[in-house]
Amino acid sequence: MELNGRRVIVVGLARSGLAVAQFLKDRNARVTVTDQAAGQCLGAFLTEARQMDLHLELGGHRQETFAAADLIVVSPGVPHTIAPLEHARKLGIPIIGEIELASRFVRAPIVAVGGTNGKTTTTELLGRMLAAAGLRVFMGGNIGNPLIQIAGRDAELDVIVAEVSSFQLDTCDRFHPHVAVLLNITPDHLDRYASMGDYAASKGRMFANQGPEDFAVCHGGDLLVQAQCRDIKSRRLNFYPQPPPGSGSDQGAVITPEQIAIHIPGVAQGRIDLSRTALLGPHNRENIAAAGLAALAAGAGLAAVQQAVDQFQTLAHRLEPAGTVKGVHFVDDSKATNVDAVIRALECFERPVVLIMGGRNKGYDFAPLFNHVRARAKKLIVIGEARREILAALEMAPLEGVETVNDMDQAVQRAYAAAKPGDTVLLSPACASFDMFANYAERGKVFRRSVEALA
Repeated sequence: MELNGRRVIVVGLARSGLAVAQFLKDRNARVTVTDQAAGQCLGAFLTEARQMDLHLELGGHRQETFAAADLIVVSPGVPHTIAPLEHARKLGIPIIGEIELASRFVRAPIVAVGGTNGKTTTTELLGRMLAAAGLRVFMGGNIGNPLIQIAGRDAELDVIVAEVSSFQLDTCDRFHPHVAVLLNITPDHLDRYASMGDYAASKGRMFANQGPEDFAVCHGGDLLVQAQCRDIKSRRLNFYPQPPPGSGSDQGAVITPEQIAIHIPGVAQGRIDLSRTALLGPHNRENIAAAGLAALAAGAGLAAVQQAVDQFQTLAHRLEPAGTVKGVHFVDDSKATNVDAVIRALECFERPVVLIMGGRNKGYDFAPLFNHVRARAKKLIVIGEARREILAALEMAPLEGVETVNDMDQAVQRAYAAAKPGDTVLLSPACASFDMFANYAERGKVFRRSVEALA
C-alpha cells in the first residue's frame, strides 16, 4: 500500500488516531487529523499532536476536507455513518480503520479475538499461552496497544494477538487473521447498530478473508455465533459449555467444571486441568477453552497452555476482589457494561449478593436480568442515568428490594449496610460509565476507594 505523498485524513484524535498519524507521517503521507471535539477537551492528546506538528481540524468535521482525501482512516470510537464519511463513501474514497491499515503492513500471523464479552481476558490469557510456548508475541488492538505500533516492525515476531471490537471490524476490508476467535454474541452497542442482526454481522466479519489453512474458534452453543461461521472457509474449532449431542465434539473443546477436553486432529489432543485456575465462573471456563484452542492452533503445546492457565490472575475491573470489610466481600466488575456480562457475573456466586447497577444505558432492555437478579441478589442498589429503566425492569426482583442512590460512595455504604458477614457486594453495572465517570476503569477505582473508606 503506497502512502508517500497521499492525502490521508485521520478521524479521531486519541491514542489510536495519534498512532495512525505517526505511522502515516513516517511514510511521508500528507496527514490531517480531525476530531469533533474542541481542542480544550482533548487534553494530553492535543499536546502530543502539536508536538508531532500535525495539521489539525478540531471542533467539527469539514466535509470538503474528507472529499479531497485519497484515504480516510477512522478511529474505532467514531461512528462510520457520520455525514462526512457517507459523502466520501459516495465519492469512492477508501475508508478503513486502524486495524485494517496495520494488517496490510504486518507479516507475522494474526490471532484475533472478538465477541461481546470476555475479549480482554481471553486475549491476555492467549498471549501468555503463546509466550509460555517460547513464541515471540505482540498483544494489542482494542486491548490498549494499537496494532499500528507494530506495523512494518514485526520481522522478529512469531505471532500477533489482537483484541478486535465490532467497531474496528466495521472498517476492515482485507483483514485476515490466521486464527479468529468469536467468543459470544449478546446484545450490546444497540445505540450504534440498527439491529442485533447488524451487530452480529459486524462480529462475523473477522472470518471473511480466511481460507482452508486458517482456524475459526467458535462458541458451539451460541446460535448467533454459529450463524456467523456457518459458511466460512476456515477450519472450525467449536468449544462447548457442555457435551454436545451427536458428533459435534469431533473437533474443538468440551468444558466441564473440572477440565476442558481438547481434540484437534493433527494438532493436539488432551485436557486442560481447571483445578488451579483463579478465573471464576462458567464464562471464564469458556474463555479458557477458546484461548486454549487458539493457542494450540497457533503453535503452542498443551504444557504451555496449562502453565498459563495455572498462573493467570484476574484482570482489573473484571470480577476483581476489591477488599473485605468485617466479613463482607467486595468485588469490582466495572467492565460489565452490558446485560449478559452481569448475568455471567451473578452465576459466579452461590450466596446471594448485594448488586450495584447503573450508569448510561447503551440501548438495552434490562428485563432479561429479572430471574437472575431474583435468584442471586438479596438487594439491588441503582445509580446513574439508567436508574428509572432499571427500576422499571427489576424493582420486584430482589428479596429485600431496590434502593436508588446519587453516587458511588452512597452505593457502597447502602450495600454494606444491607450485607451480612459472608455476603458479597458486587459492582456489575450493565451500563456504560460516561454519565458519571471518564470510563469503566475510573468507575472501578472510585468503587475501590469507597470500599477502603469503610474500613
